Amino acid sequence: MIVKEEFLSRLRKIFDLNLYEVKVWTALLSRGTSTAGELSNISDVPRSRTYDILESLEKKGFIIMKLGKPIKFVALKPEEVVERVKKNLIRNAKERSERLEKLKGDEVLEELTTLFTKGIKFVEPSDLSGSLRGRQNLYNHLDMLIGSANQTVTIVTTSEGLNRKLEALMLTLEKCKKRGIKVRIAAPIDKNNLKIAKEFKKVAEIKNLDKIKARFVIVDSSQLMFMLLDDEKFHSNYDVGIWINTEFFAKALEQMFELAWKEMKPVR
Repeated sequence: MIVKEEFLSRLRKIFDLNLYEVKVWTALLSRGTSTAGELSNISDVPRSRTYDILESLEKKGFIIMKLGKPIKFVALKPEEVVERVKKNLIRNAKERSERLEKLKGDEVLEELTTLFTKGIKFVEPSDLSGSLRGRQNLYNHLDMLIGSANQTVTIVTTSEGLNRKLEALMLTLEKCKKRGIKVRIAAPIDKNNLKIAKEFKKVAEIKNLDKIKARFVIVDSSQLMFMLLDDEKFHSNYDVGIWINTEFFAKALEQMFELAWKEMKPVR
């Protein structure tokens, strides 16, 4: 059986399988029912690994085992596999989420926190920085930074960036408002994002930024995250952000922002 490498690679990504698993699975799909030995020959997977692979595929819901001599394995309809994999993913995600939720009051989290707080004392402030790639990674980090705010959050973004931030950050900004955090947002406001801007008025003071094009966030006048690329020209996968824990630079940038903020018009 010859299956193109490109097709196998797509299957691996879609179903989260390793190379041997996807080879054995597609081999079984082409036969319907087969023994481990036959599948080893067809898929070019070592016989010593085939039984382990088949057992793994069975646990993941891709195949079923038919008892008898010799033991045979039966392929399931791809539609059925998709449904099984979806259910398994949902169940596993729920179980992991519950385990992580239980950690909040667990001694394991306390020990991890102790390790972090003790270790952080030996880190130079200049070392508390990093780069992030991919827009989803950027928003994950922004969500964490904003969620840790104690006093202020300043967000400067683009027209399209404002639309994206509603879904990515609104929940965290609502929590900030309840905690009394001062939130300011500056972005170009037009007919495409005016409705979104009015939504943000529920949790922040928002103004129209029409003279400057920038993308950065300042938290508590000490943590700064700025994006290096124009989001209109680059795909989200190539977006790059720099995070710096620097009170000196963050305060300087915020002071310059204050001058521009006074000239901006509030959203009505």
